[in-house]
Amino acid sequence: MQRNDVTRGDGTWAGLSLDVRDRDQPGLCVFSAGQQLLISQRARPVLLAVVDEHLDGVDFWRTDAYRSVVPPLRADTARALAGSPERWAHHIARYLDESQGSPLHEGRWLLSCDSPLPRWRHADTSHAEHWSSMLVDGHPDGYIEWFLHSHAWEVLPLRPMPASDDSRVKAYRKQAREGTLPPVLLWWVSGLDCHLILDGHARLAAAIAESVDPPVLQLQRTVPRDDLAARTQEAAEFYEDELARFAELRAVHGPTVPDGAATAGPQLARLLHDLNTKQQLTWAWPLPGGEAEWQSIRREVTAGQEWPAG
Repeated sequence: MQRNDVTRGDGTWAGLSLDVRDRDQPGLCVFSAGQQLLISQRARPVLLAVVDEHLDGVDFWRTDAYRSVVPPLRADTARALAGSPERWAHHIARYLDESQGSPLHEGRWLLSCDSPLPRWRHADTSHAEHWSSMLVDGHPDGYIEWFLHSHAWEVLPLRPMPASDDSRVKAYRKQAREGTLPPVLLWWVSGLDCHLILDGHARLAAAIAESVDPPVLQLQRTVPRDDLAARTQEAAEFYEDELARFAELRAVHGPTVPDGAATAGPQLARLLHDLNTKQQLTWAWPLPGGEAEWQSIRREVTAGQEWPAG
């Protein structure tokens, strides 16, 4: 895997681009069978989901099979990397690359600190209220609502959230107060229209208990490398065409007409930045056996309970 830092127009760090090769199917994989989805980690069902027929939301059933892609983080590591999302991104990217249960597959990805989640908080809402409202309730089953909360950037834990008096949460609460809390690792899954917590359930619980914004790193797909060269060329041609257009205007109206660089330059910079950061849809693989196999898995993981209702 090749890693490259992505910067904003002002030169500040925005994320880490991950170029993954020779990985046809990930260990943490989204499968589809009609309106049914399955997220499986190394052949273990992690999450089953059914998209509502009216597209109002998703019913889900969560198993206890998910295993984090990041090993437990030591306190001395947290202190050493505190306040540096760039260093944390490089640290976590190594585990995403090495883990056999990671969602990474062939293509280009972004691991970014520019998640919109903290920015959605209203001024009159506490950090605890904000993040608690983002969490999707329910275990083992629940519902992700799209009708009222479409694109509300909800967060679905892949295992039950620990209580505020859990021993791990207590340890992280101290780090939250000190400002050394490691980031929560989120994965955007477009088929669910929400984020999944890949690592940091206890850290998010600690941040909520302390009513602080947790540091966040968000994993998402970006423009495929096959499209990158062509779209970069298109952006460069747009820039050249704009300069040529202004040159024609200057030839007619004189030097009072600007050369166009002040307008076309920032537009080019935004287009190139989007090629490294723009969110792409999550890939899903056809489930072998289709809906019949999905129903078989459903019966096994739900122990014969009636789900989804009706």
